[in-house]
Amino acid sequence: MSVTGIATGREEGKGRTWQRAAGYLPVYASIAPFYILFAVFGLFPIFFSLYISFHSWDGIGPMRFVGLEQFEYLVTDNNFWISIVNTLVIWIMSTIPMLFLALVIAFLLNSQIRYRGAYRVAYFIPNVTSIVAIAIIFGSIFGNHFGLLNSVLHAIGLHQVQWLNNPWGIKVAIASMVVWRWTGYNAIIYLAGLQSIPGVLYEAARVDGASTPQIFFRITIPLLRPVILFTVITSTIGGMQLFTEPQILVGNSGGPGQAGLTMVLYLYQQAFTKNLFGYGAAIGWGLFVIIVLFSAINWRVVQRAGVR
Repeated sequence: MSVTGIATGREEGKGRTWQRAAGYLPVYASIAPFYILFAVFGLFPIFFSLYISFHSWDGIGPMRFVGLEQFEYLVTDNNFWISIVNTLVIWIMSTIPMLFLALVIAFLLNSQIRYRGAYRVAYFIPNVTSIVAIAIIFGSIFGNHFGLLNSVLHAIGLHQVQWLNNPWGIKVAIASMVVWRWTGYNAIIYLAGLQSIPGVLYEAARVDGASTPQIFFRITIPLLRPVILFTVITSTIGGMQLFTEPQILVGNSGGPGQAGLTMVLYLYQQAFTKNLFGYGAAIGWGLFVIIVLFSAINWRVVQRAGVR
């Protein structure tokens, strides 16, 4: 084949390639808005936060490059470590009972009971309710003097508790909000996993004389291990990002003794109250590292538990 023929063939190939690409233009145009919005409101803030974490900036004036100084201070910041401890304690107090209750509720909803659809909707409603409204209601329930919970304690002859002045009372109030809001959501996820389990396994277990607790712990939980792993990871990510609940309940300071100061609330306090945007970005990246490490630990623990 001559050189001229080869060149002609290449040109024809390029022409066909451009024609095929032009045919996909409507498809690319239809999905382009998502990627443009994601780049502007997703990728750009991520990279910009990393950039300003190496600068001292009040949000208005010029930026001053400080290198790793903010991360070095972050490691020695006592308030940051307090926020980590508070977040982990609240996460433990809320996630363990929340996931257990969700699993029990899903197991009951999967059984033959009447009005299952109504129960599913009722359990999911707290998840779509405004977080601010939930925090205000729970603030009334855990009020120091005229709260509903203290009224119940007084009615049965017990001493009232200063819930929102007590470090553990604040954590209990925040954890209760998390449990109330997310139990139904996780129950729906567990219910979807339960419906994928063959019913013949339950029938065989009942024929062999297995009780309901035995079926629950020896059949349901082992087969739901991937779903449980998913809910543990998502609950970890959500639990590490608690903000609205403590912010509405005890304010930006975290309440007495900073008992409600979570990591995201501390980030908000530094960045948007004190205008230390560079340090706030450093806290955000520190939070990212902690979430990744904690999620990896949870994944390994659940995986090993499943193997055993």
